[in-house]
Amino acid sequence: MAVWNSIDYSDVQEFNRADAEFYKPEYQECFERVKLHNAEKISNFAYITDGIHASPNIVKNGIRYISAKCVKDNEFIIDNCIHISHEQNAQNPRTQLAAGDVIITTVGTIGNVAVVDPNLTPCNCDRHVGIIRITDRGNVSPYYVSTFLNTKYGKFQSLREAAGNVQLNLYIRNIGHIIVPRFGKYEEEIASCTKQGYLLRLESQSLYNQAQNLLESELGLDILNFRKPVGYTAQFSELEYSRRSDAQHYQPRFTQLLRHLSSFPSERIRDIRTYNRRGLQPIYVNDGPVNVVNSQHLGPRHIDYDGLQKTSEAAFAASAEGHIQENDLLIYTTGAYIGRTNVYLHNTPALASNHVNILRLNAGIDAAYMALVFQSAVGQFQTQKHARGSAQAELYPADIDRFVVPLLDPTKQTAIGDLVRKSLKKQQDSKRLLDQAKTRMEQLIEEAVRK
Repeated sequence: MAVWNSIDYSDVQEFNRADAEFYKPEYQECFERVKLHNAEKISNFAYITDGIHASPNIVKNGIRYISAKCVKDNEFIIDNCIHISHEQNAQNPRTQLAAGDVIITTVGTIGNVAVVDPNLTPCNCDRHVGIIRITDRGNVSPYYVSTFLNTKYGKFQSLREAAGNVQLNLYIRNIGHIIVPRFGKYEEEIASCTKQGYLLRLESQSLYNQAQNLLESELGLDILNFRKPVGYTAQFSELEYSRRSDAQHYQPRFTQLLRHLSSFPSERIRDIRTYNRRGLQPIYVNDGPVNVVNSQHLGPRHIDYDGLQKTSEAAFAASAEGHIQENDLLIYTTGAYIGRTNVYLHNTPALASNHVNILRLNAGIDAAYMALVFQSAVGQFQTQKHARGSAQAELYPADIDRFVVPLLDPTKQTAIGDLVRKSLKKQQDSKRLLDQAKTRMEQLIEEAVRK
């Protein structure tokens, strides 16, 4: 159904925009609500620029390079970041990020915003993100600005100010047009809540890193140097046993790792599991009562419980083979992050999709500990060894059964597993606070409308 709207010519002059999309009724309504609260343009209290326009000089260990795919709502996904050379970073001082900079995505998924933490620097960024650097003129907290821009009243302005036909682009000159409401004493409340959310997420990452370090120390992985010979050979008997003729399968570092693990109590997965199979193709149902975990929800540390998709109770009941239980290991089996493993730490029913493998272990083995084993060189090397396929890598249940895993003393397993569980708790607490700050912001904006 067509939607009609009329505007004053003075509006066209003020905003210098004549496209009908800019004046959608829902945009106009939201804009008027924000204006009620002493709103200021971002350009009044911030310097705005963007990142490096030249192609990145990618290196393995250099300066972290923030692109649009690294930025989510009040979060940086640093695993998505590449690194550029120190020389390219030094040549671009304008784009070097500092603690307190507010970063906004300007191409693709427009309007994701996060604040640069001190632990993220030194880092630089590309031209597909905007940099909002708060000046002293407005006395505004970057955490307050970031939270506002991530609310519906901030995001609509990012989309409204974007321009382009084939691909929308939020130009830096238009970022300055976005208006931010001013709430006086309430700003500190929102900024403090947001900052605490950031700190909790850092604690979550620290706990997970502690678990990794403890595991590597216990297994001696932190002092293990893997050989990388130019060439190597394999026995015909090995080819006959494994039925693999690809050179990848026989890399010396894989043999070196397995030899190293033989000095610890170890078992093959097939001997310590009760269930090992892929999930089923789900029937997705918007707002359904049952969670679905697919490969997109498996993260570098934890499952994205808040982003899970849904299915119906009937579809869930008809897919018993894909049912997930608490403490199941969920393994990414197809594509880019093959071998990535998370432990399911909820007790609510859920269904695994067909690209997620469910691994259920014998009683007495700490599942969070074992998830970390799979995430370590132990699991990653064996994933590379047993993965199949050319165009797209696949890891099948029978291949997972071949994995050799170390079984540390139960007390050590629990110590490592507890760090993983505490890490998840901190991450969830962080998410709760960040959502609380956004909700509070939206409530303050809407209170004036209800009066």
